[in-house]
Amino acid sequence: MDEQKTELVERKGVGHPDSIADGIAESMSRALSKLYMKDYGQILHHNTDETQIVGGQSAPAFGGGSVLEPIYMLLVGRAVTKVGNVRIPFRSVTKKAAIDFLKKTCRNLDMDEDVTIDCRIGQGSVDLRGLYDTRKHLSNDTSFGVGYAPFSETDTIVYETEKMINGKWNKEILALGEDVKVMAARKKDKINVTVATAMVDKHISDKDNYINVVQELQSKVLDFASGLTERDVKVDVNTADNYRKNILYLTVTGLSMENGDDGSVGRGNRANGLITPYRPMSMEASSGKNPVTHVGKIYNLLSLQIANEVIKVGKGDIKEAHVRILSQIGHPIDRPQLASVQLVLAKGVRKSAVVKDVKSVTDAWLADVEKITKLVVDGKIDTF
Repeated sequence: MDEQKTELVERKGVGHPDSIADGIAESMSRALSKLYMKDYGQILHHNTDETQIVGGQSAPAFGGGSVLEPIYMLLVGRAVTKVGNVRIPFRSVTKKAAIDFLKKTCRNLDMDEDVTIDCRIGQGSVDLRGLYDTRKHLSNDTSFGVGYAPFSETDTIVYETEKMINGKWNKEILALGEDVKVMAARKKDKINVTVATAMVDKHISDKDNYINVVQELQSKVLDFASGLTERDVKVDVNTADNYRKNILYLTVTGLSMENGDDGSVGRGNRANGLITPYRPMSMEASSGKNPVTHVGKIYNLLSLQIANEVIKVGKGDIKEAHVRILSQIGHPIDRPQLASVQLVLAKGVRKSAVVKDVKSVTDAWLADVEKITKLVVDGKIDTF
């Protein structure tokens, strides 16, 4: 990819409404998985991948505005709600998981005043629950997962820039909100990075202060991105602003969902944390799907693990790996219909020199596919 003439890469930050929906969905699934494991020794059937966010209304102002109408969050999905005659506290568990995620992610969100959470998770399908009861890890869908490695320079710039804004930098600059979007367009050796970052009104005194924050962020991104590549980098921040008309990306909470922006699971980043139209992608929403038999989640994460390990064992002989895995409903997830690894080899390298190691990596991960489940439940692998 680094040798292609053009490239587009996007990342929706952790505070984007689509990412919030993903994060809540995944947090609920993880909480249910831990509850089921603790009480029943196995992860029971559930899917929480239909979470919806409806934007509220706000009146931001320099020095601090107010949220006029709360953000509405609808927690939707299916779960095992009763075992025998014992009813499982699934609603309290999932709601707490959603609240904990919001508290951890959104520093300026008042959980008592700014958000309404409505849990409508219900009993799951009997047929799909049956696939769980066998404990044979049978696929619950005919679906595919896709992954590639390594990241290109543009991928890395986009991914790491958002991580820096929502990591180190918003601790240094309190005016930076969590709702961030980073988009990069590369044309040959020129990379244009566009950043949109919601600003928190209570930490900004006036328009000049706002402009200074934007310029400071622009400078930080330019220095950071330039350190990740030798290509020419140009950075723009909050390009929808119109200083003459006093149109600014000013918010009360640092989140665009406070004022009309909605969010849904699966509309944002793919399982590798990026949106990459020049690369193979699956449209499956990985977040919130059960981590045991839902191949829409497992195979996307598995493909990424295989691709990254293939690059490692390639030791420079393999420049790029694309992995695609297809399941069949009702069949064991460790025996897919198709497991394809497409390689881009370094100049002069023959496929015969690497194919044995690539097959070995792929077979090992498929044989130990339950490892993905553990990584997910332990929160050691991201889904968005």
